[in-house]
Amino acid sequence: MKARIVNPAALGAPRGFNHGILAPAGGRILFVAGQPGLDGAGKIVGPGFIEQFDAALDRVIAVVREAGGEPAHIGRLTIYVTSLTEYRRALQPLGDVYRRHMGKHYPAVALVEVKGLVDEGAVVEIEATAVVPEGNDGTGGGR
Repeated sequence: MKARIVNPAALGAPRGFNHGILAPAGGRILFVAGQPGLDGAGKIVGPGFIEQFDAALDRVIAVVREAGGEPAHIGRLTIYVTSLTEYRRALQPLGDVYRRHMGKHYPAVALVEVKGLVDEGAVVEIEATAVVPEGNDGTGGGR
């Protein structure tokens, strides 16, 4: 059971994302809340995009794994940044961080510049939608 990538030729070839992902039948949808780049004590990990992106993506993947999924089950990422200019300046190292977490899996991605984020000092927050295969129950952990 594998997701199908949907990239219509009329939209042009995507780079670093896919236009769409068709989830396999029988999966369970997991909505991952926006995750800022926090450390284990709940503090922002650093002032820069690279450290915060690394921590935020790690947190997203932790939620997906807890539900019984893997990074390849993520169908959509929405990345919120407080400065598109600063984000673009860090693209190469951000790409390295992304590939370390996600390998060659590229979901549908939206990048949104926002005025601010809830956590003081946060410059990146990532939310996701994943489709976890039926039967992968994870370890729970819900309220």
